[in-house]
Amino acid sequence: MAFNFTGRIKAGYMTAFILLLFSYLLTFYTTRQLTSQNKILNHTSEVINNLEQLHSSVKDITIGIRGFIIMRDSKYLLAYFSGKRNVDSLRKILVYLTSDNPAQQERLRSLDTLVKRKNEIAESSLQLFRDSMDLPPAQIAELTIISKRNSDSVRDLIQLMESTEERLKKVRSSDVSSASTAIKVVNLGSATLSILLIVYSLITYNFENKAKKQADIRARGYHRQLEERIVELNRLNKELEELKTMEKFAITGRIARAIGHEVRNPLTNIGLAAEQLNTQVPVNSETSVLLEMVNRNVLRINQLITELLESSKFGELRYSDNLINCILDEALILAMDRIQLKKARLVKNYEGGMPKVSIDADKMKVALLNIIVNALEAMPDEIGVLSLKTEEFSGKCIVTISDNGIGMDKETISKIFEPYFTNKIKGNGLGLTHTQNIILNHKGTIEVKSELGKGSSFMIALEFA
Repeated sequence: MAFNFTGRIKAGYMTAFILLLFSYLLTFYTTRQLTSQNKILNHTSEVINNLEQLHSSVKDITIGIRGFIIMRDSKYLLAYFSGKRNVDSLRKILVYLTSDNPAQQERLRSLDTLVKRKNEIAESSLQLFRDSMDLPPAQIAELTIISKRNSDSVRDLIQLMESTEERLKKVRSSDVSSASTAIKVVNLGSATLSILLIVYSLITYNFENKAKKQADIRARGYHRQLEERIVELNRLNKELEELKTMEKFAITGRIARAIGHEVRNPLTNIGLAAEQLNTQVPVNSETSVLLEMVNRNVLRINQLITELLESSKFGELRYSDNLINCILDEALILAMDRIQLKKARLVKNYEGGMPKVSIDADKMKVALLNIIVNALEAMPDEIGVLSLKTEEFSGKCIVTISDNGIGMDKETISKIFEPYFTNKIKGNGLGLTHTQNIILNHKGTIEVKSELGKGSSFMIALEFA
């Protein structure tokens, strides 16, 4: 009995599988037919649309020349030149679109001859007017009649081509409708078959479904526990990374201060000695030039040490409550010259109604400006896109600055905040170090996501006031 029951189940499912497979293949075939017919129909519509645009451009040529001759205003020539350009490009498109229709191709060649004649008439009228700057009314009337005849011929030929395409469109619309009806019938049959299969499955596998539901409940419980543990581990890992960053930054600052102190003392002695020696040698002598070189480099090294110390120390902040959207806009104003020079497109997606953040506004603008400038320098001219986004997430204010520049590899990302690390020809490599210092000083975090050739994104998280 059990064997017969199992056999009936197998036979039922095999039959259902074959029927579903058949209905699927039939649906696939009819869908492909419908897609093909839709493409043909869209192709026809595109030909009609381009013919209408071609007719409009030919009119622009006539109107432009007529307006220039009658009104003696060169602004009408803009329509003339624009019409000529559009006619050339539309003609090429129509040659491609009608490549499968010899009759339309033949009409298009005739149309091309008429359009060329139209251009010759327009050029001749323009040249005559430029030569004499005043055409007699009789000559203007004659040119108008010739141009009108040519325009009528162009219009008639375009209307003939459009009527041909309209007839094709009706036939193809009928084919699309037939294919759509066939798909509906197939889908209805498939739906009926699916309902019967569902009923059959519910009856034969009632007990198995109950067991499966219980197993699913247990699995969901395990999955939920696993997700909670993953979330907790990610949170702990993020906190650990932030602690490592803070510790690394603190160590870097201590090392920088130690080195700065140790270097500045002998450097001061070198500078004093060079100044003393400079007073004892003749002016403009070779020794004097070398001592001046020593003094300049002493000052340069001193400046580098100052910049390093400033970029790696926690300074005193002047906190005030500010709207992050306003601070970001003020930073953009400072970078607007660079944006315009790059001809970059600016995309802003600010979330409204966010609480204020307690920050040192001036220092935060410096941090944001450094990131914006780096993004602009990484982007190509004219096609660069600078995106700025603010949002509230997990109780924090998130600022995201993205670009579509050259991107960075993993090694560069790991070193990007290190002092004196830079891939630029010009730059001291302290800009992003200073930026990270400002963000960390505000008890915030900064992350970088980047991929070579796909741009970079800097995400800054700040606490609300």
